[in-house]
Amino acid sequence: MAKEINILYISLSGNTRDFVRRLTDYYQDLGVVVNSINVREKPDRQKLTAPFVTILPAFLNGGNGRDNGYSEILSPALGHYLAYEGNYHRCYGIIGSGNRNFNRQFALTAKQYAKRFGFPYLTDFELRGSDNDITRIGQLLLERSQAFEEEQA
Repeated sequence: MAKEINILYISLSGNTRDFVRRLTDYYQDLGVVVNSINVREKPDRQKLTAPFVTILPAFLNGGNGRDNGYSEILSPALGHYLAYEGNYHRCYGIIGSGNRNFNRQFALTAKQYAKRFGFPYLTDFELRGSDNDITRIGQLLLERSQAFEEEQA
């Protein structure tokens, strides 16, 4: 089992920050250390040397996501951080979040990042995520982190 999980994320409304905090608490009970960077709070880019996962909420631009629009914008700060010094090469996947009321726009930004940078879209959760999401995603990240490290060895 991985003893460390690294998370790169951005949170604008606080939902993703809360999810990462709860995920950190979950891992603490398992003896797993979490290192996380919220790009909004720490925008100065650095080269990331350890494998990490990215968590990204959807960012809408125009339309209401239900009946008049299907446009999405990427978060430039997170995109630049991933591109910096080839950080995206150490990203073993991305998790999307958002509000399911936005239908096809739900978690769309994460899907666009996966395509743009060539890493897997792992899963998603709504808003702050449920307790089941914490457990489900927590276990998924342990598996994916371990698999990525084995592939790189």
